[in-house]
Amino acid sequence: MNHGSQLTGKVVVDAMGSDHAPHAEIDGALAAARDLGVKVILVGQPEKVEPELRRCGWRGDGDQGIELVEAAEVVGMDEPVATAVRRKKKSSLRVGCRLVTDGHADGFVSAGNTGAVMVTAKMVIGMLPGVDRPALAAMIPTKGSKPTLLLDVGANAECKALHLAQFAIMGDAYVRAILGTTKPAVGLMSIGEEEAKGNDLTKEAFPLLRNLESLNFVGNVEGRDVFTGQVDVIVTDGFTGNVMLKLSEGLTEAMISMIKKELMATAMSKAGAMLAKPAFRKIKKRLDYAEYGGAPLLGVRKIVMISHGSSNARAIRNAIRSVKEFSGHRASERIERGIAETNAREYAEAAGGN
Repeated sequence: MNHGSQLTGKVVVDAMGSDHAPHAEIDGALAAARDLGVKVILVGQPEKVEPELRRCGWRGDGDQGIELVEAAEVVGMDEPVATAVRRKKKSSLRVGCRLVTDGHADGFVSAGNTGAVMVTAKMVIGMLPGVDRPALAAMIPTKGSKPTLLLDVGANAECKALHLAQFAIMGDAYVRAILGTTKPAVGLMSIGEEEAKGNDLTKEAFPLLRNLESLNFVGNVEGRDVFTGQVDVIVTDGFTGNVMLKLSEGLTEAMISMIKKELMATAMSKAGAMLAKPAFRKIKKRLDYAEYGGAPLLGVRKIVMISHGSSNARAIRNAIRSVKEFSGHRASERIERGIAETNAREYAEAAGGN
């Protein structure tokens, strides 16, 4: 384990990724450099990025904490992932990940093609030892004081029980590092709390998670438990997790829209809305995905943060902030150590049983 590696204090941002590229990326990078003291390397096509930077008063590399590195190609949202990643050697994704791999930055942020980001990160940055598959993790706001970490939310549509066990170890290490939770409660998503409930995957994963001594495994949890704040980490396969994530995002938007409509219905409700405006503003902020900036791809050697394609400048800024926090807390090293210690115990038990 390379625990002695030095942090650069820099974050690479794919300037060509989002639906609003490069405006959202530039504004987010400038905000992060100004507010957080982070140095940002923007990677993209100079003919598109540089004019926008100069409109913001940027005078050249290093000015305002921003560097620009050329990437001649872009992987589009609708391109076949395998083909695009293989053929486009000079894409902003490849160039950005290579900068991280070569030690020029601590992590990578992209609001581009999710599949392409994952494949490129695995190929260029590489996987942590002992991790079979990376997992996308999402912070879900709860009615408690801390969010719940849900993983996987889209990296692996089909999983084996061993993968869920690894997701649990990675999620546990991430929550300890980022949220400071000393003994995270880890749950397995199922259709009932009883061990016998669920499909073949959850039934097989349950004993694996229960036997991981390093985890505070609390058993099966149901969909309604996601928002209570009583469970710190919930593991599931990427198909189920992605449906849950998109459902919660859609439900949040619908609820906010319905509340606004009802509050504007009568003069009395409008008056009440004015009095309650500060509270509604706080709730909206807690529910806004932009507060977290994106989902970390856990299991790769360096932090990779994948943001929504519709990300605005605030989401990009907060994604950069998350990379800074992840790197500062050495979260990748904690995940690597957790995987290594678990594997070592399994090998020891296997040897003792032979």
